Amino acid sequence: MTQPVQGPPPSLIGDKFLVRKKVFKLFGGAFHIYDASGQLILYSRLKAFKLKEDIRLYTGEDMQTELLTIHARKILDISSTYDVIDAQTGQRVGALRRKGLKSLIRDEWVILGPAEEEIGKIVEDSTALALIRRFLTALVPQKFHAEVNGREVFTLAQHFNPFVLKLDLDFSMDRDRILDRRLAFAAAVLMCAIEGRQD
Repeated sequence: MTQPVQGPPPSLIGDKFLVRKKVFKLFGGAFHIYDASGQLILYSRLKAFKLKEDIRLYTGEDMQTELLTIHARKILDISSTYDVIDAQTGQRVGALRRKGLKSLIRDEWVILGPAEEEIGKIVEDSTALALIRRFLTALVPQKFHAEVNGREVFTLAQHFNPFVLKLDLDFSMDRDRILDRRLAFAAAVLMCAIEGRQD
């Protein structure tokens, strides 16, 4: 039986979270992640016009305590791999790899463990809905499903809101905690940052 993953701080252990993206047209964007009680647990400020992703997640808007760092291995690569690093220990939590060609039609990501082993995947809900979103209207909310070893571990569901990007991150199906939550939070921010540029 797979052992529960150790490591995430208590603030990341809940089951339901809200991811909110705020866009600053000239300066990039910011992400806020709230727990079920509305408490801010993670914050990230993205710089505009960066050729290589370097996303840092902090415990608050003051950006005094860095929790996670996401680094792209290559510049301008549609199939790039993004390393997720624990900023407190410097240890690699795992990585997320975008399947670039497949994602042109339907978004798909691979979840990698600390030793570069493939442990799971994240996919958009359906090919038909993905095609509608890309070629007919962006008003159909996206939903992603993540699984590890064939078991669903979280969903990421977009709210219907054309002005503010909000997504529900739900871990309630991962009762054995087989996925390190830090990878899921990194995936949520990364998918919003990368996939959002397609709109």
